[in-house]
Amino acid sequence: MTRGGHPKDRSEARRKCIVSGEVCPVEGLIRFVVGPEAKIYPDLGQKLPGRGIWVKAERGAIEKAVQKGLFSRSAKTRVQADADLADQIEALLHLRLVQSIAMARKAGRALCGLEKVKAALVSGDADVLLQASDGSERGKTALRPPNGEDSWIQALSGAELGLAFGRDNVIHAAILSGGFTDRVLFEAKRLQALGKTV
Repeated sequence: MTRGGHPKDRSEARRKCIVSGEVCPVEGLIRFVVGPEAKIYPDLGQKLPGRGIWVKAERGAIEKAVQKGLFSRSAKTRVQADADLADQIEALLHLRLVQSIAMARKAGRALCGLEKVKAALVSGDADVLLQASDGSERGKTALRPPNGEDSWIQALSGAELGLAFGRDNVIHAAILSGGFTDRVLFEAKRLQALGKTV
């Protein structure tokens, strides 16, 4: 959110990846900062003070940045990055996505259950379709994302989706039109990109 209470428009923001050299939209990047004791910290909320160091949200890119000392080169000083940095980021992105969905649910802008989700899709109230990564392929075909592939998230397991809704397991869920669509999609795109390689 901006100071005026409007959602940040991340679609225009672009930064250079220190691994590939490409200038990319920030939704496909992870921001890092140098913290105490010259250690590299992921800044997933993109709000920490300091000069940002940007890496594509891809496991291979993050691992290469650690192995080749690219964080030190970019920071122009010797810094320390954990060898399991990509695993840490993946766990944090899972948590951020679950929390974003939970916030939408608490605000009445997310629902779960096959019939409720189907009704929201048919009525046009749903902006995003969420389906558990470990759900049956046959069951997933019963629903279509409202705005094509970009509005379909399959990055969480049924148990992780369940956490967002206070249940043991959720297979189908939807984010309704309102103020949460952009945030959920932003977190999901970075998490899904993390599975890609350079």
